[in-house]
Amino acid sequence: MSGVLRINVWSGPRNISTALMYCFAQRADTRVVDEPLYAHYLSHSSAHEYHPGADEVLRSQDNDGEAVVRDVILGPCDRPVLFLKQMTHHLIELNLDFLTETTNVILTRDPTDMLPSYQQQVATPTLTDTGYPQHHELLTHLHAMGQKPVILDSRETLRKPRAVLRQLCDHMGLDFDEGMLQWAAGPRPEDGVWARHWYASVHRSTGFAAYRPKSEPFPEKLQSLLEQCRPLYEQLAAEALRG
Repeated sequence: MSGVLRINVWSGPRNISTALMYCFAQRADTRVVDEPLYAHYLSHSSAHEYHPGADEVLRSQDNDGEAVVRDVILGPCDRPVLFLKQMTHHLIELNLDFLTETTNVILTRDPTDMLPSYQQQVATPTLTDTGYPQHHELLTHLHAMGQKPVILDSRETLRKPRAVLRQLCDHMGLDFDEGMLQWAAGPRPEDGVWARHWYASVHRSTGFAAYRPKSEPFPEKLQSLLEQCRPLYEQLAAEALRG
């Protein structure tokens, strides 16, 4: 289908990106795709050594990122809107010219909330794992291309999902659909094979959960990484949509 609106939502890990994918999956005009560049990333980095289920991911997807760009991101789509849930750190050893043909959104989250959640799957995360530096690199690249991407903050989206999503749709020239705010509990057919390792919370959900700050003390082990992440996050959050 020509004239497809191709939306890349570039997220870091544990950033409500799956909930956002489920949200857009409620739209009759939208096809969603879950992290099409994950296997490419694993095959071009050391992450395959510690990501849960890495071998299964590598078997489930094309490992050639350029082929994924051609056949999936820019490939045929049977609906007017293609929503691609992406991880910014998956943009490794790729020609980024394809971004000129897509609408790009950056999704970020306060590292005070994100890091303890991520540590449950990856015991010793690195700054590269978090995606914050890559968000800034991507933002700089998009600005150089003449794009001004929308930035979403996970906390603000959870606090006022209707208002934030309405603004997001306006920015992309879409009508807001009230049905985006609710979905059936359980997995979706679009889920990647990694869902059993990462999606337990969203599979229990039926919509965007109200934001609640973490009550547990922040892990001392992650304090140094938090200090690296925080200024990068705050620069992004300052430009994010507000409800």
